[in-house]
Amino acid sequence: MNQTAAYNIGDVLAEIGKVTRADLDRAIEVQKQTGQKLGRILIDLGTVSEEDLRLAYGKLLQIPIWEKKKEDRYPLIEGVPKVFFVTNRVLPLRVYDGMLDIALADPQDSLLVETIASATNKQIGVFAGCEKDILASLEVLYEGEVKEEEAAASTIEVMEDVEQLRDMASEAPVIRLVNSVLTKAIEVGASDIHLEVFERNARLRYRVDGVLRELAPPPREIYNAIISRIKILAKLNIAEKRLPQDGRIKMKVAGKEVDLRVSIIPMSHGEGVVMRILDRTAVMLDLEKLGFNQEFLVKFRRMINKPEGMLLVTGPTGSGKTTSLYAVLKEIISPEIKIVTVEDPVEYSMDGVNQIQVNPQIDLTFASGLRSILRHDPDVILIGEIRDRETATIAIQAALTGHLVFSTLHTNDSASAFTRLMDMGMEDYLISSCIIGVMAQRLVRKLCAKCREAYVPEAEFRKTTGLKEGEPLYRPKGCDECNNTGFKGRKCIAEFLYVDDAIRRLVLAHKDSSEIMKEAVKRGTKLLWEDGLDSVRKGETTLDELLRVSSDTEA
Repeated sequence: MNQTAAYNIGDVLAEIGKVTRADLDRAIEVQKQTGQKLGRILIDLGTVSEEDLRLAYGKLLQIPIWEKKKEDRYPLIEGVPKVFFVTNRVLPLRVYDGMLDIALADPQDSLLVETIASATNKQIGVFAGCEKDILASLEVLYEGEVKEEEAAASTIEVMEDVEQLRDMASEAPVIRLVNSVLTKAIEVGASDIHLEVFERNARLRYRVDGVLRELAPPPREIYNAIISRIKILAKLNIAEKRLPQDGRIKMKVAGKEVDLRVSIIPMSHGEGVVMRILDRTAVMLDLEKLGFNQEFLVKFRRMINKPEGMLLVTGPTGSGKTTSLYAVLKEIISPEIKIVTVEDPVEYSMDGVNQIQVNPQIDLTFASGLRSILRHDPDVILIGEIRDRETATIAIQAALTGHLVFSTLHTNDSASAFTRLMDMGMEDYLISSCIIGVMAQRLVRKLCAKCREAYVPEAEFRKTTGLKEGEPLYRPKGCDECNNTGFKGRKCIAEFLYVDDAIRRLVLAHKDSSEIMKEAVKRGTKLLWEDGLDSVRKGETTLDELLRVSSDTEA
């Protein structure tokens, strides 16, 4: 293979009119950040197609082009496993007279060519091929023998469908559309991307500040190709459409590292996708910045610095429980204490914290992870969620034997945490002995400070909020700063139930959550509703927003 160092693949693509100088400059910037090869970056950016790259490699290296044909048959190479060919995008084309011809998605990889030559003891002839065609042909080459003709016909039909989807997913318009969807979501600060399909149309929505917003939908005709593109990025099986699949995508957007947790489920008219965006640079791992009031923080900080016991954070999915616990760890982390977590998933990595990712497929559950943690002499343990009796039992034992334990529960208010643990089969005396405090929280959207407008509410609203006559509230208006939503960002509202002897007696007496909460209020607990009203009065959020997230806990 002839190569000229000063004359690279980008130069060839520009010479044949496939890219502009601006395209190359952009790709080179991405290359500096990611270390990926220039050709792959240009494909991922939607600038060139795999066919364009194949032609450019042929011209650059003066090697023949390989084009996939249905009638082609490929040799099985003894001593070289399938995984090697698949991982390196190598297809054996033919063996003859001590020669082995191969198609490569990256013909410039001279080390790979030398490795194949050494493994096969043959001279290698290199052809430039498309990655999608190589992978499709490898699937055919290594497909198991099918004895029944009907099964064979069915397999061929599925294979052709998979090939078509992979072809469409690798086309520039689909790549550009998927890139645009991901980039736009990150730019507007979305936490989730929802793609759904129905009989005649598709739907695209972003969850921004806890509320779903609909955008222009993708064309129904290419919806399956879009899903296939997402599967390829998340390293999922594009042929599997009957079962749920979960994966992960790592990418850089505007210099920021972003992880996307991908969940795909089969539905009646196709597959639905939800992508959770984990922007490490956007998360606020600071109790002060999460929006808690100072009175609350004084009590809460007293709890998180205790040497032992269990502190629970409760609330529905999406209420910010995990973020609050990460902020707690960041506040207490020090060389003097060992912190170990068991999470599903590990959403943000933290220096100085030993984090374990739950993996049920290999029987690494919250419970089994916890048992191992206790043998590692931790001072502080964080459990992503207490879901079952076994996890609850081990967590309580840890809290009773000199460890500080943080975890979450799905309950509407702080007092319900006790009854929830009893429902799991925990003994009342163990619960009352180990729990030192429970925080319930919600996230409310913050009014845009630039465009919010004041108004004087009607008498019934003044009564509800305890406002004085003439005292204003604020409502959303909308401007460029907040994308015309009237809101920008979110803040926590919370209630903190401190467990003292009076609360312990009620737990031991199996009193219900309403009685426990009444006693807690007497002893100084400010309800979620009251904390939210304080934010409404300060003009940080609206009464409607407070009702949206906390109507089930209203006093």
